[in-house]
Amino acid sequence: MDKIPKKIKFPEDESAHNNILEWWYFNGNLRDTKGNKYAFMDCLFKIDANRAKIPFLKVPFKTLYFSHSLLLDIKSKKMSSELNPVSIVSLDSFSTPLLFINYLSPSRRGYINYEIKQTDYSTYHIKTKNVELNFISTKKPLLEGGTGFVRLTPEKSSYYYSLTNLRTKGKIKIKNKWIEVEGKSWMDHQWADVPYSEDKWTWFSIQLENNIEIVCYEYNSGKNKTYLATISYPDGKQKHFSEIKLTPLCKKWKSEKTGAVYDTKWKIEIPLENITLEAEAVVKSQELVFGIINYWEGPIKIKGTFGNRKVKGEGFMELVGCPFGCTKVKFLRQELNDKIKDLKKNLPLKLFPG
Repeated sequence: MDKIPKKIKFPEDESAHNNILEWWYFNGNLRDTKGNKYAFMDCLFKIDANRAKIPFLKVPFKTLYFSHSLLLDIKSKKMSSELNPVSIVSLDSFSTPLLFINYLSPSRRGYINYEIKQTDYSTYHIKTKNVELNFISTKKPLLEGGTGFVRLTPEKSSYYYSLTNLRTKGKIKIKNKWIEVEGKSWMDHQWADVPYSEDKWTWFSIQLENNIEIVCYEYNSGKNKTYLATISYPDGKQKHFSEIKLTPLCKKWKSEKTGAVYDTKWKIEIPLENITLEAEAVVKSQELVFGIINYWEGPIKIKGTFGNRKVKGEGFMELVGCPFGCTKVKFLRQELNDKIKDLKKNLPLKLFPG
C-alpha cells in the first residue's frame, strides 16, 4: 500500500513503471464517410509474472506483456477480437522521452507489428491488426479522484489518469478492407502494486455532446465496495465524487459460451451534481474470454439529465467479475475440443488419423 503517493508527472508517467500490474487502454466511437458507425478497444497489459499470482499463468520470465483488442461494426453487430496471451515488446520500447511501445503477438499465421506511440505532448498513434488511428488530446489529463491516486479498498490502491477527449482520425479494417474513419476516443493509463484477485468492477467512460466527460465505477472486492466519479468540464475544471449510485435496469444478456449473465442497461446517479444518466449497450453480445477470465466490453449510448438540462452522448462500459453459468472445468474442456476441431480444419488430415 502506498503511504505517501507520488504526484503524477507528464510525460514521464505516461511510460512504464516497476509495478505488479499496468495497462494502456484506448476505446472509441467512430464513423466512416457514409455515416456507418464502429467502435474499438485496444489494451496492452504489463505484469510482473512472479508477483501477479494469476492461477493459470506460469512463465519463465519476470515481465509479461499481453494485449486485448476488439473492433465492432455496429450496423452488422459483428465483432472481431484479438486476445493475445503473449506480446513481445521491442528492445527500444520505453527508450524515448515520450511514450513509445512497439510490440508483436506471434501466431501460427505469422505476426503483425503493433504500436502505441506518443508523437508529441498531446498527439498519439496506435496500430493493431485491424486499427490504425491518430489522436489529438483536446483537454488536459483527467486525474481520477483529483490526484490520480485512488484507493480501491483499504489495502489496494492504484495510480490512474485518463485522456477523455481524443479527436480521432485514421482507418480500420472491415471484411479485409481498410475504411477511413473519424470520431472521438478515450485513453486510460493505470498502474498498481496489486496482485490478481477475484475482484469485480462496473466501469463507464462517458463522453457527452456538451463537451463534458465522466469516468465512474464501482469496485467490489467482496468485502468492500468503492465508488468514484470524476468529471471533466468544457473549461478544463474537474470535479470528483465518491457518492454515486449505479443501478442495473433489468436488461440482461446471457452468454452462450460461458453462461454468464451481464446487465446491459444502467442508471448512473451523481446526486451532489444533480446528474441522472441511463447507459445502454449498443450491441449486447460483447463478451471477451481470456483463459478463465470473462468480461463484457463495448460501446454504450447515453441519455439523461445534467443539472436542469437534458443530455446525450456515447461511451464505453466494462463489466468484470460476472460468474460463469457453467463450471470452468467444463468450459475449458469445450474450449480444448473447439481448438482441436479448428486444427483439424486447417492442418493436413494425415496428422489426425482418427
